[in-house]
Amino acid sequence: MILHGDIQPDLPLLVVALEEEAVHIHMHKLPILVTGVGKVNAAIAVSSILGKHRPSRLVNVGTAGALREGVTGTHVISTVIQHDLNDAAIFDLVGIHFGEDISLDSGEGIVLATGDRFISKPEVRERLAEQAHLVDMEGYAVARAARAAGIPVSLVKQVSDEAGEQAAKSWTETLDECSAALGAWVHAHLL
Repeated sequence: MILHGDIQPDLPLLVVALEEEAVHIHMHKLPILVTGVGKVNAAIAVSSILGKHRPSRLVNVGTAGALREGVTGTHVISTVIQHDLNDAAIFDLVGIHFGEDISLDSGEGIVLATGDRFISKPEVRERLAEQAHLVDMEGYAVARAARAAGIPVSLVKQVSDEAGEQAAKSWTETLDECSAALGAWVHAHLL
């Protein structure tokens, strides 16, 4: 976990998984929290920071794989789900929800599925596409931690790959371009 800048109560805190996603965002001088990859790292980093600081809101900006054909560009997420936790089955066992879907106050109808694995198998992509448009590894944890702390949260994802067999290569090749698109979104919507 790395925090760049000073958190102010009148400014949003930007949250990214990796420094590479923030390359073109640093120029805006907003505070940026780099969490590390995955739900656990994201939840720990966000919870630790929100235990000490109260930004005006959290904005998780980052890359995501497209689960459906034709989904490209930058998207503000409406709903985020966990694809690797069966909340319904756990509820049936213990009567408590631990991973229910999170509806966000903004967005364009796009559903993001978050899980702790990089999606690169076509059969997994097809199964997830029945539930969501995009997939990432941190969004749900960021949203859940922000909600628990009573801080407004938005998730903004730039499509980096098609969550298929070439996903790792595509993600690596498009990372700088994705960071530039996210930087442009921050400039247009947060400054």
